[in-house]
Amino acid sequence: MGQHPLSQLRRYDAGAIAQYYRYRPWRALSRTLHVIFSFLGFFLGLKWDEWQGNQERHKLKRAEQLRKTLIKLGPTFIKVGQALSTRPDLIRKDFLDELIKLQDQLPPFPTPIALARIEAELDRPVNEIFSQISPLPVAAASLGQVYHARLYTGEEVAVKVQRPNLLPVITLDLYLMRRAASFLAPWLPLNLGHDLALVVDEFGIKLFEEIDYLNEGRNAEAFATNFRDDPTVKVPAIYWRYSSQHILVLEWIHGFKLTDTESIREAGLATDALIEIGVTSGLRQLLEFGFFHADPHPGNLFAMAPHCNVDGSKTTEQPIAQMAYIDFGMMDQLDETAKETIVDAVVHLINKDYVDLARDFVKLGFLTPDTDIQPIVPALEAVLGNVLGESVKDFNFKTITDRFSELMYEYPFRLPAKFALIIRSLVTQEGLALTLNPNFKIVDVAYPYVAQRLLKGESPALRRRLLEVLFKDGKFQWERLENLIAIARSDQSFDLLPTAQLGIQFLLSDEGKFLRRQLVIALTEDDRLHTEEVQRLWNLIKDDLQPGRLFNAAIGALAELSTASTATLLPSVLSSVRKP
Repeated sequence: MGQHPLSQLRRYDAGAIAQYYRYRPWRALSRTLHVIFSFLGFFLGLKWDEWQGNQERHKLKRAEQLRKTLIKLGPTFIKVGQALSTRPDLIRKDFLDELIKLQDQLPPFPTPIALARIEAELDRPVNEIFSQISPLPVAAASLGQVYHARLYTGEEVAVKVQRPNLLPVITLDLYLMRRAASFLAPWLPLNLGHDLALVVDEFGIKLFEEIDYLNEGRNAEAFATNFRDDPTVKVPAIYWRYSSQHILVLEWIHGFKLTDTESIREAGLATDALIEIGVTSGLRQLLEFGFFHADPHPGNLFAMAPHCNVDGSKTTEQPIAQMAYIDFGMMDQLDETAKETIVDAVVHLINKDYVDLARDFVKLGFLTPDTDIQPIVPALEAVLGNVLGESVKDFNFKTITDRFSELMYEYPFRLPAKFALIIRSLVTQEGLALTLNPNFKIVDVAYPYVAQRLLKGESPALRRRLLEVLFKDGKFQWERLENLIAIARSDQSFDLLPTAQLGIQFLLSDEGKFLRRQLVIALTEDDRLHTEEVQRLWNLIKDDLQPGRLFNAAIGALAELSTASTATLLPSVLSSVRKP
């Protein structure tokens, strides 16, 4: 057989794919009928069990039938099953147990084909590359399978080999999905039809990136660079010498799947600590770096103790929770404007500024620019008014969807294509939290992180947002500052002192000129000294800021400024203090 005409595509091209299959309608029809009849058997089986009253007796059989149906339909449908496998709140346990197997327990393709592909791609015999390699794959996923091997230099490695003939199946499925999206869009409720074809295109772009293993290697290194100073996040090293577009050799990770809670507890790793690492690292990806892992299902995340021996055996040292990310094929990038607007939205949610939150939805594309937001504001308040403090069990995307369902019928909310992967990533992370601990308060990790970032003000954009939080209608909001500090301090690892030092530096800088004036006004507005507010604020922070430590912080802040800068600033500071 000759090479498939679309096999030369290196990037997703909806036009080229449509042009190819438009003139081969028999292939599209054959695949459509295959998909319909595959699911028809499953749904008829469910109805038959219901009619016969045999649902309980046959539930395991039906769950296995669903998994096998998805496997038979190929990588696109397997990925749908993988996404559902992280949703214990949406999928009943018998189906969930089967769908979890789609993460890395898929049927492998024959090892001789895999070894031949390694040799063809790397142009060397396998026994010249690896001193040993497992006779069978240790994991098989939707797009490839993994072997455990050792290099002649002694390093343990994972060898990822892509499945053969992926493009013909993937391109046909994407073509059919796009046609279905265009056909169904006008008929879908809840504004789900808006830009549905663009959502399919976004998925197609990422799927094509995922089958380019060189791109995955570059993603892994960029991700590792972002987290180079975070000891709780582990990224395997890439061995470029032995990698190609369809072969990837990377560092072997000794760890436990996040769904293997029994092994995690036996290793002495706290599940809450792992959830916190996942939530915090997810927030950093979205809000700091803008470069995020869009497929964080349990097969791609491992719990590990950094004090393990090289062979994975436990040591006598106290283990520290660490999370290893693998499989960097599906990644995405947020631009600076989107990152800043997401931070704005979280800030406005914290402050219960629902008018500004509605405006954020417009900026992010969830509402059209011509939408009248005034009627939406009270509805947002009703839906999001009591978010903080709720556990994942009570507050999740399903809950929010249920709460928003009536709003969606009444107001023109829509899903921007760019945010489809973000929501998928968040849903998956949330599903992991539900699996590890349904009562973990995920928002109580997310809010302190955002509060800490605002208080630290590490960039001009964040400092502007802090000023937005602290001032409303030209007046200093004492209560907001107290709430922000209280939320940040709810994370016991947070040290307020470095933040105080950064604050002093900012106040003494040219950039802090406005804030110096506003603080003086805030302390003396309404013709009185606001000693009560200052006393309340001091009571909140005094345990963290002992006078001696605070004095040292002030000295440190001053030391950061040059003598010349300080000389320039002193008249400005004195001038600010003199002004009413």
